[in-house]
Order: sequence, then structure tokens, then C-alpha cells
Amino acid sequence: MTDDDEVYGEARARRLEELLRSIAERLMDLDDRGELLDHAADLIRLFGEARSELFRYEVRSTYDSPELAERRRLVEDAKAPPDFQTTDDEDDQPWRGDR
Repeated sequence: MTDDDEVYGEARARRLEELLRSIAERLMDLDDRGELLDHAADLIRLFGEARSELFRYEVRSTYDSPELAERRRLVEDAKAPPDFQTTDDEDDQPWRGDR
């Protein structure tokens, strides 16, 4: 898998937006002319292209590269309370005996 396969660039996102807008315009035009169902095969093809590209966008725009995942893990680890601290009051001073 190349870097291009792992991320979804801005240019590709803009092309997807244009594809969706062109489908919307086509639908409105066909509807205005009363020909929506007359062009079912063409619409199915357009919807298929949009569906595939939307899927790629969803998968790739949420992809974490290994480097980004490691950075995210480090930040989460830094936010977590240290594991050497205890919340057990009886263990605060274990070196002292019973009073």
C-alpha cells in the first residue's frame, strides 16, 4: 500500500465534492424535464461511482498512519495518571506500623 492509498488528499476531496454536485444538478435537471426514470441506468452508474468514492473517502480520511497512531498513543499515555500512584489510603505509608 502506498501513501497515496492510505490518505485522501485535498484535491481528491474537491473532485468528490464536484462529483456529488454534478449528480445533484443532473437529478434536478432530469426532474425538471420529467425524465428521472428514463435515465435510470445512467443514474445507477453515477451513484455507483459516487458510492465507491465516498467509501474510499470515509476509509482513507479516517486512516491513521503508523506514525500518527504512535503519536496519538504517546499523547494518550501522557494524559493518563501514572500507574505507580495508588488510591488506597491504607497504603499511603506502608513503612509505618499499626498505631
